[in-house]
Amino acid sequence: MSGEHMQIGEVAARTGLSLRTIRHYEETGLVIPSARSQGGFRLYTETDVARLMVIRRMKPLGFTLEEMRELLAAVDRLDSGGPLPAGEREELLGQLRAFEQAAQQRVADLRTQLARAEEFAATLRERLPRDTARS
Repeated sequence: MSGEHMQIGEVAARTGLSLRTIRHYEETGLVIPSARSQGGFRLYTETDVARLMVIRRMKPLGFTLEEMRELLAAVDRLDSGGPLPAGEREELLGQLRAFEQAAQQRVADLRTQLARAEEFAATLRERLPRDTARS
């Protein structure tokens, strides 16, 4: 499907994001439609969908819009295809490493939170009578 354009409804279905959310990400500059139809409809490419998926994966980890913007800018620069000065390339890779470490830490924090929630649910379950028909 490379080179083909999709309207926002198809992008929403593919990403699991609402139309409103995709428009919000456009308003904040995180993703810009690759084109517009003659009728003014937003048109997106596979690259745009991939970008939205990065944003979607960052959101539940608590990354801010500014952090998303920073990561996407670094990835865009690394993927630009042109040669980068060694210092800039190392700086960008350092930013990617920092985001990867932050994501790993946030995943670990969520696992801890989930374990605590499961313990709590188990504690409540233990307090309930085994056979609810007798209560």
